[in-house]
Amino acid sequence: MTRTAAMMDEQPPQDAATRDTADGSLAGRARRTLDAAVEHLLAQQHADGHWCAELEGDSILQSEWALLKWILGEEDDPRMPGVVAYLRSQQRPDGAWAQYPGGQIGGGKFDLSATVKAYFVLKLAGDDPEAKHMRTARELVLAHGGAERCNTFSKYYLAALGQVSYDAVPTIPPQLVFLPSWFYFHLNKVSAWSRTMMVPLSIVTARKPLRKVREPLGVPELFVESANRHRLMPTGFGGSRFWTRFFLSADKALKIADRLGILKLGQAAAIRRMEDWIKTHCEGSDGPGAIFPPIVYTLIVLRKCLGYDTDHPLVRDNNRHLDHYFIYGTNGKPRNQPDDADDDFIRIQPCESPTWDTGIAAYALVNAGLRGDHPAMRRCAAWLVSKECRQPGDWLNNLRGKARQVPFSGWFFEYNNPMQPDLDDTVMVSMALQNMAETGAGDDAAAASSRSFDWVRVMQNDDGGWAAFDKGAQGRDILENVPFADHNALQDPSCPDITGRTLECLGHHGVTADDPNVQRAISFIRATQEPDGCWFGRWGVNYIYGTWQVLGGLELVGYDMQTDWVQKAGQWLLDHQKSDGSFGESPDSYEDPALRGAGPSTASQTAWAAMALMNVYGPNHEAVQRAIRWLCDTQVRDGKTRGNWDEPWFTGTGFPKVFYLRYHFYRLYFPIMAIGRWMHHHGRTGR
Repeated sequence: MTRTAAMMDEQPPQDAATRDTADGSLAGRARRTLDAAVEHLLAQQHADGHWCAELEGDSILQSEWALLKWILGEEDDPRMPGVVAYLRSQQRPDGAWAQYPGGQIGGGKFDLSATVKAYFVLKLAGDDPEAKHMRTARELVLAHGGAERCNTFSKYYLAALGQVSYDAVPTIPPQLVFLPSWFYFHLNKVSAWSRTMMVPLSIVTARKPLRKVREPLGVPELFVESANRHRLMPTGFGGSRFWTRFFLSADKALKIADRLGILKLGQAAAIRRMEDWIKTHCEGSDGPGAIFPPIVYTLIVLRKCLGYDTDHPLVRDNNRHLDHYFIYGTNGKPRNQPDDADDDFIRIQPCESPTWDTGIAAYALVNAGLRGDHPAMRRCAAWLVSKECRQPGDWLNNLRGKARQVPFSGWFFEYNNPMQPDLDDTVMVSMALQNMAETGAGDDAAAASSRSFDWVRVMQNDDGGWAAFDKGAQGRDILENVPFADHNALQDPSCPDITGRTLECLGHHGVTADDPNVQRAISFIRATQEPDGCWFGRWGVNYIYGTWQVLGGLELVGYDMQTDWVQKAGQWLLDHQKSDGSFGESPDSYEDPALRGAGPSTASQTAWAAMALMNVYGPNHEAVQRAIRWLCDTQVRDGKTRGNWDEPWFTGTGFPKVFYLRYHFYRLYFPIMAIGRWMHHHGRTGR
C-alpha cells in the first residue's frame, strides 16, 4: 500500500503534544479551506471525468497566428480583430511585449522577438506607426539591436512575408532525413519538440514560400542595418564561439550549394520523406506534437510548399486543432466558445493540458481524502485509463537491445499525441491511478498503472536521471550552437524535477532506496544539487519547483532525510520563506540565479514549498504551519471562484529564458495537495 493510499485507512493518534503543535484553530481553518477548494475543483470536472484548465502563454501565440493568416492570405479571418485587440492589450507601458508579467527584471523579461512580431502584426492591422504605442515599441527594438537580432523561428515568419530574405534564416536541408541513425546530427538525437519544428522548417527552407506584403505594411524601420535583412546573424545564449562560427560558416556553404543547385540532389525524395513524417505524426494526434508552433508551420508547409488545398483533410484537421486553443472573452471574462456578440479579446493557448491537469487533480484529491470509489474519482480513473498510450512512438528510436522489447504503456500531455508520450505525465498519472486503485477505483486503474512501470525504468538515462520525452537525447552540447538552437532546448537532458517525480512514482510502486535504478538516480540528484542546496526546475518556476520534486521523491523511496545534503535543501527553503509564511519565485531566476527563490508570493509555489518542508521536517514544523496558514488566509472566500486562489503569475516553464506558462489549475490543485497532506498528519482528511 502506498503512503498516500494509507491516508485513507489510517488516522494517526494525536497525543497532547501533537494537538498543541497542530493548533486546533489552524486545523479547523485548514479543514474549511480544503473543503472549499475540493468543492471548487470537483465543480470544474468534465462530465466524462477529466479536467482541463486554460494554459496561458505570452503574446507570441497571438502574433504568430496573425502572421500565419497573412502568409496564407487569410487575414480576413473574422477572429483577427479579437486576436489583435488582445495582442495590443499585452503591451507594457514602456512599449515592450514581455515573456511573463511581474518580476524584478523590468516587470518581466523584455522579449525582442515578441515585440518585433507584435509591432508587425499591429502595423498589418492598420495601427499608425507614429502612434505612441508603436513608436515606443520601435524605439525599444532599435535600442536592443533591431529586428535582425530576433530569434531564428521569428525570422522564418519575416522571410515568408518578405521582410528578410531566406539568406537571413538558417538552412535546414530536408536531406537530414537520410542520415544514418548513428550520425551526430540525426533527428532522433534532438528533443521531441525540436524535431516537430525542424521537419516542417526543412521543407520551408527548401521551397522558400513567399507572400511579400505591400511596402507600406512592411517593417524595414525595425532594422538597424538594411544589409542585415539578407544575412544570418548569430543569436542564442552564448555557446562556444568556435562552434558558433563553424555553424555559421557551414550555413553559408549550404546557401552557396543551394544557389549552385547542389542541394537539389535528393531534395524531392527528402521532402517526400519529411511529408510522410508529418502525416505519421498527424495520425490519431492533435497535430504534430499537438502544440501550436509545429502546427502553424505544418499548415504553412501543406498550403504554401506542398500545394494542399484548404479542403484537404490534413489542412482541415490542423486548422481545427488550432481552433481548440482559442479562448474567447467579452468584458474580460474568458470563454471556450465564441459568442454571437463581438468578442473583446481572443487569446490563444500553446496547447491543451487535459492529461496533466487530470493526473494532478486526481492525485491532489486523493491527498485530500477522496477515495477511489468516489463517483468523481471513478470517472476520472476511467478517463485516464482510456488515454493510456500503448503504441510505439518516437521514443523507441533511441532504445537499444532488450529495452526495445519492454511492453510500452504511457501517457501524453494533451488529448491526443500518441507519437510523443512523456515521462512526466506518465509517472504523474501512474501515481494517481495507483492511489485511486488502492481505494476502490477498480482493477483497470491498477493494471494501467502497473503497465507503465517497466517502461519508466528503461527510459532512465545513462547519467541516472530521467528526461521528458526521450532517452539519450543529450550529451551533444555542440548542437546547442547550431543557428536554429536559440530556443535554448535543442536537446532533452535529464533534469532533477522529472527525476524526483519519477522516484516518487517508483516509491508508490514499492521501490526503495537500495534499488539500483534509484541509487543511480540519487547519484544524479546529488550531482545536480546547487551549492546552496536547491535544485533547478526545468518544467516549473524554478528552484522552488525543482527542490520540491526532488525532496518528495527522496522521501517516497525511503531515503534518509536527515543526511546533510538533504537538510541543506530544507535550510534553503527555510531561508527563502517570507515573513508571512508564503513563497514566491519569478522566472527572473532563470536569467539571474542570484534571484532564485525570490518573487511575488503564489499559492502554487507556497504549496510546493510546504510539501517539501514536510518531506524534510515533518508537518509540525513552524515553517510548514506558517505556509499552511498563508494558504488559508489567501483563499478566495466569495463569488464564482470561491475556494480557489488568485494567482496572476507564471509558474510553469516551457523553455527557460524563452517561454513560460500559466497553468490556471496550479493555484488550486497544488494547495489542495499540500493542505490535504498536512491535514492527514493530524488525522483530519477522512471523507
